Amino acid sequence: MAIKKLNLSNQIESLPIGKPEARLYMSFMYVAFISLFVGGLMGLLQVFVRSGKFTLPWGIDYYQVLTVHGVILGLVLTTYFIIGFHFSLMGKTVGISQKQRKVAWLAFWIMVIGTIMTATMILLGKASVLYTFYAPLKAHPIFYIGLALVVVGSWVAGFVNWRQVYLWKKDHPGEKTPLLAFMVTINTLLWFIASLGVAATVLIQFIPWSLGYAETINVLVSRTLFWYFGHPLVYFWLLPAYMAWYAIIPKIIGGKIFSDSLARLSFVLFLFFSIPVGFHHQLVEPGIDATWKFIQVALTFMVAIPSLMTAFSMFATFEITGRRKGFGGLFGWFKHLPWKDVRFLAPFVGMLAFIPGGAGGLINASHQMNAVIHNTIWVTGHFHLTVATTVMLTFFGISYWLIPHLTGRKLTPSINKLGIIQTIVWTIGMSIMSGAMHIQGLLGAPRRSAYSEYAGGEQVTEWIGYQLAQAIGGTILFIGIILMVYIFVKLAFFAPKGDEEFPIASEEENAEPTPKFFENWKLWIGITIALILFAYTIPFVDIIQNSPPGSVPFDWPIGNN
Repeated sequence: MAIKKLNLSNQIESLPIGKPEARLYMSFMYVAFISLFVGGLMGLLQVFVRSGKFTLPWGIDYYQVLTVHGVILGLVLTTYFIIGFHFSLMGKTVGISQKQRKVAWLAFWIMVIGTIMTATMILLGKASVLYTFYAPLKAHPIFYIGLALVVVGSWVAGFVNWRQVYLWKKDHPGEKTPLLAFMVTINTLLWFIASLGVAATVLIQFIPWSLGYAETINVLVSRTLFWYFGHPLVYFWLLPAYMAWYAIIPKIIGGKIFSDSLARLSFVLFLFFSIPVGFHHQLVEPGIDATWKFIQVALTFMVAIPSLMTAFSMFATFEITGRRKGFGGLFGWFKHLPWKDVRFLAPFVGMLAFIPGGAGGLINASHQMNAVIHNTIWVTGHFHLTVATTVMLTFFGISYWLIPHLTGRKLTPSINKLGIIQTIVWTIGMSIMSGAMHIQGLLGAPRRSAYSEYAGGEQVTEWIGYQLAQAIGGTILFIGIILMVYIFVKLAFFAPKGDEEFPIASEEENAEPTPKFFENWKLWIGITIALILFAYTIPFVDIIQNSPPGSVPFDWPIGNN
């Protein structure tokens, strides 16, 4: 039977972004870049302390700083930037009504109130529970309530996105959802399903426990719910970068989207295989049957497929574009990519960083190899390759055109040049710091600890050398943060007035029409839920039935990744 195709022109419709919409989108960006500076400063203090040459002043606790760094950068910066980026993509491709804009503002203020509550408790020293807030570590109830509000606010924003697509589909019957709107819908769906886990553990377990209404907390249940959320969180960070790679970078280099169908398929596969895999973060966890750990590890490796599809698509786009411009030879197309355009350079370096980052992820998810690096600073180095390099450099690349587009200004040659310097500084600093973390992790150095001298003799000397390297790399990185914040302020307030392009690529003219089944949301959601139920139902029931009564002892291994 022939596959039904959506018959629509490959040219995309680009809608104008008015000043009211731009103010909404920029509000999320302001919070994101304030978070970048604050979180980056906390990271700098961390590497200084770990070097063994610096002590925090004014009685500031290392784990307080560590919590600020993880929460502000891992949750606040990323979530605000992504939601602002989502709104801008939706506004450009399917539009946003005045009523939807009001609800979007509601989402923003709910998130801001939650963020202030959470940050206040951390700064007061009443929530030094690290990024993962593992029990039996306990924070002030306001910390958990604030986290819940941030999640609820993000849900409201997601409902706005879905409503935008729904109304667009009603006005365009039989047409395929614009690619970027389709991608935003997938990522929002992934976030909503995944964040149900962290919302459940916060609302049902942590808040009653911290308020004193419950004397005990089931630690294994709380960790399982957290990592049900924690791993897809990584893809919630990553998929906006993939949106830029698939649909925006081709326009910047003067090309077209290689395959609309392949891009949609890769996002659907990310939805399938990024959620039911949280056990690979709990491989050394007692109380989880090894069979289910194995099953979830196998599902984890499936996510390599859409990643490889993306790599193929991007380099096919690069080569086709270069050869169409007349650049011959085996690598002539590569040599003539727009290396002097920071809108391309920053995301491209992020793509390259994902090669070793992805390889490290396979090691983290492999049962035997995970035993070598589990709870070592290797894992921290891995996060800094994937999130802090691949994702952040792509976000920076997006900012170079999105911020001036929203503020009615221009990316000038001088700012572009400064952006290239910033990209180089960031790459050097991260290479030094992350590389030292990976090597020191292989030597057994623990993560999350302010104490650097666990071992004795020569090993301490080795560790100190790598810790100094981390401090050097972290210092260079902070210089990169200062440069990026300066560029953001320049683009938002002081760059010359003008019209900066919102670059969205169209598909190749001779591309095959997109199969109609990509619009079958009931199918994609149904398969996702089925995979989650298969991977979690039996082991979760087993965890609850066989958990020991009462509170878990404090010698439980609280450092799992």
